[in-house]
Amino acid sequence: MNSYLSLENINMTFNTKSGAFCALDEVSMRIDKGEFISIIGHSGCGKSTVLNIVAGLLQASAGGVLLENREVNTPGPDRAVVFQNHSLLPWLSVYDNVRLAVDKVFSSCKSKKERHDWTVENLALVHMEHALDKRPSEISGGMKQRVGIARALAMEPKVLLMDEPFGALDALTRAHLQDSLMEIHARLKNTVIMITHDVDEAVLLSDRIVMMTNGPAASIGEILRIDLARPRQRLALADDGAYNHYRAEVLRFLYERQRRPAGEAA
Repeated sequence: MNSYLSLENINMTFNTKSGAFCALDEVSMRIDKGEFISIIGHSGCGKSTVLNIVAGLLQASAGGVLLENREVNTPGPDRAVVFQNHSLLPWLSVYDNVRLAVDKVFSSCKSKKERHDWTVENLALVHMEHALDKRPSEISGGMKQRVGIARALAMEPKVLLMDEPFGALDALTRAHLQDSLMEIHARLKNTVIMITHDVDEAVLLSDRIVMMTNGPAASIGEILRIDLARPRQRLALADDGAYNHYRAEVLRFLYERQRRPAGEAA
């Protein structure tokens, strides 16, 4: 059965001064349309490498990525990336940072007014419509990341790729943005792949959590399905037995089984 997004036997080897370095070994995964997938693992396990291959920023040494049965090997607006660093252009306003992406993708199919309305609509989606004329230096880190998310969503990507998007933020801001991301995902039903180091974040947001083994030659160790009803309320989940079970399963893997892929003998 075909999947919306498919990673097929991906291997990634980098040539270094010390010789060939195998970062990924036989990484395969199938993702359905509208799924929210988190990838978690220790530093150096190849999480960002997987994301960059899906984004088309890296070409796999072997294997490949299929999106709607078409091979992915270059960047494209159907896969938008949100990095930990917001990457906003400091000389442009909040509005213009998003409008730049809208013009790039839709200049041939949307009128000037439609592009304006679409820019404002996406900024409203992340609750930043009040700051259209501000420069990045005039807003907080959390607000900058909201603008980065709005810019990515404004491209109407088939897949939203997020590389530790909240990693540099304080705990309260991070929680607010997690809640906003859940609201956006519920409204748009978009397909999301997010890299994270945060176990609670992964369990709260995800439909499935992909747990990577340690590198070098990292692979998928386990995939945990999160069967928690949506919408999810973080305070209610704090005392939820299923939530705490999933959290414990991820922690168990990270501390005990991260070196052994699923199916390998103990």
